[in-house]
Amino acid sequence: MFERKKQAGKIYFLPIDQIRPSPFQARREFSEQELAALAQSIRENGLLQPISVRKVSDGGYELVAGERRLRACRLAKMNTIPAILCDYDDERTAALGLLENIQRADLNPFEQAQGLKDVMVLWDCTQAEAAKRLGMAQPTLANKLRLLQLNADQRQFVLDNSLTERHARALLKLPTEESKLAAVKEIVRQGMSVARTEKYVENLLSARSDRSSKANVGAFLNSLTQSLQKIQLSGIPAVSERRETDSQIVLTITIPK
Repeated sequence: MFERKKQAGKIYFLPIDQIRPSPFQARREFSEQELAALAQSIRENGLLQPISVRKVSDGGYELVAGERRLRACRLAKMNTIPAILCDYDDERTAALGLLENIQRADLNPFEQAQGLKDVMVLWDCTQAEAAKRLGMAQPTLANKLRLLQLNADQRQFVLDNSLTERHARALLKLPTEESKLAAVKEIVRQGMSVARTEKYVENLLSARSDRSSKANVGAFLNSLTQSLQKIQLSGIPAVSERRETDSQIVLTITIPK
């Protein structure tokens, strides 16, 4: 018996066990509570929005968009699922999966950033080209990608404490991993707003700059003192006089002719 060839763009009821997840799925975490609630709704009302799939070489199907719906249908013990059959290549599939999640706000900031990076690698394109194809401003894309500079512990701390993308971006100005982690813990402890966080980070950087400047001045003065001592040991009766004001250090070195 011959099976009629399925046409792209039409809705079919496909066996759930023949549908594999998308390899381009940017979302890594799914709320079990939300999935259970969606599964219960599907049991009572059916799936209102079909998933999208594409045919693969082994005769099965690969998800293009709708992993949350697919997981909920599996949880609801459904045998078949309504699906739109698409005819997309890898680039189109990756972009659609990412865009669906972005538009539904389903991704946390770090999943979104990783998804954008993965799509750029797949497309082998610049940030400007990716932003144009995704309908996104290039500075916005660049800011999102910068979030990947935070390490795994810092990212998880941000997520566990419900901090925003702007909180996370403020941390990127700090120079070391230790300073970033210490700062994010203090931000959470004090319950800082984004504005307070940005001011707090600027104060940390300013204090660090002051310490660095003082250390540099101290090193210079020590070097100068050592040079003066060498001159004196060589038999030259050089003398120095140091005077400090609120704003400056005045150092006078006198060497006889």
